[in-house]
Amino acid sequence: MSRTAVQASEFGQLRSSAPVIDRFTLVPLLACFYATVAAPVFYFATAPEAHTLQAIMETRWEHRIFWPAMTAISLILVAQNFVRLTTLRWPLHIIALALCLAFAGASVLWALYPQTSFMRFAQQAMVLTSVVVPAMLAARTVDLMRGVFLCFAIGAILNVFFVLNNPADLVNAYNGYPGYFMGKNYLGEFAAATLFLALHEVLRSGTRRLLGIVFAVVAAVLLFVANSKTAMGLAIVVPALAGLMLIVRRLTGISPAVFLLCVPVCYLIVSSISGISMNHISYLLYGDSTFTGRTLIWDFANYEIGRRPLFGWGYQSFWLVGPDSPSIVEAPGWIKGMPNSHNGYVDIMVELGYIGLTLVLGFVVATFHASGRVAERDAARGWLLLSLALFVTMYNFLESLWMRGFEFLWVLFVIVAAEAARCTAFPSTSRGVDGRHRNRPTPTSY
Repeated sequence: MSRTAVQASEFGQLRSSAPVIDRFTLVPLLACFYATVAAPVFYFATAPEAHTLQAIMETRWEHRIFWPAMTAISLILVAQNFVRLTTLRWPLHIIALALCLAFAGASVLWALYPQTSFMRFAQQAMVLTSVVVPAMLAARTVDLMRGVFLCFAIGAILNVFFVLNNPADLVNAYNGYPGYFMGKNYLGEFAAATLFLALHEVLRSGTRRLLGIVFAVVAAVLLFVANSKTAMGLAIVVPALAGLMLIVRRLTGISPAVFLLCVPVCYLIVSSISGISMNHISYLLYGDSTFTGRTLIWDFANYEIGRRPLFGWGYQSFWLVGPDSPSIVEAPGWIKGMPNSHNGYVDIMVELGYIGLTLVLGFVVATFHASGRVAERDAARGWLLLSLALFVTMYNFLESLWMRGFEFLWVLFVIVAAEAARCTAFPSTSRGVDGRHRNRPTPTSY
C-alpha cells in the first residue's frame, strides 16, 4: 500500500473514532448555540419593545454576561496553551480576519459616535476571540462541524414547535412563519443552513446518515413555511455551485477563490451583452425592480460613501447612532428608519470605506481558498464549508451580515473560517511544543 493510501486510511480511522467535541471546541459551539438558538428564544419570550436586532442586543443582560464570559474562558485557554499557539502557522484568511478587526477598531478614532463604535467593536472582538482562538487549539480529529449540526438540529426542533404555535396575526404580518426568530427571513436563513449541515450528515454513515435525512426533511419544511424566496433560491443554487467548484478544482486545480472572483466578471459580461440587469432579476423574483425597496437605500448609501470613500464613517457608526447621524438628518422618507442598508458590502463601504471593503473581500476570498484545501483531505467537509461560505457570501447582497456580531450567519461564517484554519494549519517549525524534533504533519493528518 502506498504512503498516501496509508495516510488516508489512518485519517479515516481517526475521524471515525474521534469525539464530537473537546474542551476547546466547546467554546465556539456554545457561541454558535447562543447566537442561533438561545438568544433568539430569549428575545421571542420577552417580547422586547426595540424594533431592531442591534438595539435589542445592546440592552440585553444575558448578552452582556455571555460574551465576556466566553472571552474570559478563551483567554484562559490561551494562557494555558500559549506555547502551542506559537507553534502554529496561522493561515492567510485568519490573518486577513485579524486585519479586518484591527481596521474596525482603528475606525473608532474617526467615527461619528466613538463611544458607540467602540462598544460594538468590543463585542465583535469578543465574538471572534470566542470562536477562532479555541477552534485553533482543538485537536484536528475533533469534528467541529458535527457539533454545529447538533446546534442547528436543536434549533430546528424548537422552530417546529414555534411554527405550530405561531398566532395567525403574526404569520400574516410576516407573510410567512418566523418561528422563534424576529422575521421569516431569519427562519429562512436558519433553515437553509440547517439543510446544508444535514446534507453533509447524509454523506456520512450509520446514525449520522439517518439523522441527516430526518433533519434535511425538517429543514426543507421550515424553509417552505418561512416563505423566504431568497433563502429558498439559494438553498437550491448554492449546493450545486459548491459541488461545481470542487469538480473544477479536482479537474483543473483552480482554487474556489478564483471561481468566486469569476462570478461577478461573468455577470458583467453577460449583462452587457444581453441587457439583463439586477433590476430585471429583481422583477422576476420579487415582482418589482428595486429588490423590495433596497435599491433606494443603496442609492442613498452610495451618496454617503462618496463623502468618505477611503475610511468610511466608522465601524457601525452611521445608521441610527444618534439624532444627528447622516441616516437621520439626510436620508429621505422611510429610509431614515433603516437600521442598515440591507447589503453587507454596501454597509462595509459606508462604515469602513474602500479600504475596509478590500480587507473584508480579502478575508472572504482567502476563506474560500482554504475551504478548497480542506476538500483535498475530506471532500464532504470541504463541500459543506464551501456551501455555507457561499450561502453567506451571496446572502450579503440582500442583507447586512459582514462584521455583525449579532447575526448568527456571521458567527457561522467565522466558524467555517476557523474550521478551515484548524484543518489546514500545522506547526511552523519541525519541533513540537515540548522542544523535541518532530516530523511536520502531512496534509492528510488533521
